[in-house]
Amino acid sequence: MQDYRIGKLNGRFVVTWHESGHRRRFRLNAATAREAEAEARQIILDVAAPRETAKVSEIWEAYRADRQGRSIAESMLHTGKSVLPAFGHFRPEQITTQDCRDTIAAWRAGGKHDGTIWTRLNHLRIALNWAQKMRIIDRAPHIERPPQPAPKDRYLSRAELDRLVNAEAEPHVKLAIILMLTTAARITAALQLTWDRVDFARGQINLRTGEGHRKGRAVVPMNNTLRAALEDAQMGALTDYVIEWGGRPVKSIKRGFARAVENAGLSDVTPHVLRHTAAVRMAEDGTPMSEIAQYLGHTNTAITEKIYARYSPEHLRSAADSLEFSQLKIVR
Repeated sequence: MQDYRIGKLNGRFVVTWHESGHRRRFRLNAATAREAEAEARQIILDVAAPRETAKVSEIWEAYRADRQGRSIAESMLHTGKSVLPAFGHFRPEQITTQDCRDTIAAWRAGGKHDGTIWTRLNHLRIALNWAQKMRIIDRAPHIERPPQPAPKDRYLSRAELDRLVNAEAEPHVKLAIILMLTTAARITAALQLTWDRVDFARGQINLRTGEGHRKGRAVVPMNNTLRAALEDAQMGALTDYVIEWGGRPVKSIKRGFARAVENAGLSDVTPHVLRHTAAVRMAEDGTPMSEIAQYLGHTNTAITEKIYARYSPEHLRSAADSLEFSQLKIVR
């Protein structure tokens, strides 16, 4: 994009740039500095390119509507509260790499971790790439993101797990904890579980809703721990949802879960840690990776092996056996 400068003249915003050795100045209609930035960029772009009609905010909502019913639509409802104030007023072709870098710096200064920042900008990237694919825009801009942090390897030891399960917590939070630990369900799947997908006769839990999910969900066995908790909960059920409170489905257990973690004397524990813990425990007990993959809803066992094979007591055992040296003499 051509260099330009935004200033004020007689109380109004103006944009100034040089073209063919001559200075050009254009008076803007913008009332705020943010609006002036967007209007100025469009004027500069119009010198060489036609105007794109869709703004980022419009594309964002169009993408969410296209993904209605999927978890990403709900997730982007929340990330949009941060992304749209920073980028929503721009058209895609106005966004520069420096904009991304400045936004990353601002979010970091506000205390946000790179994992959160990566997710926000990745949602922006996904929406813009979709707009290009749908021919809403000609070309999606490059969205620079910070390096994606390595996933945390936090999981609960058996002692920590017992402390969390027995910690003081609201009944619906305790049930959600047990459900996530015994089914390896993500928090969204746990909160969306309805009683018609709890099969006591077959001893199965169907975490699938019948709607498309980007992240896989499974049909898993019901163990004795979960059966007892579900039978007790069903006797007092007032809704179709397994996790309910005050006669209503529960949208979030964030605060209640945090209190339970605190009451258990634990730290750095999120609902996703419970899913990770369930998979680690299965691996430690020697469960085949193919079964763990089915439990987690992974479509590719290689993904499961990459993350959890190292927890198996047999991991690389045959390779280690190949390195035995029965005739090795130790020289003193």
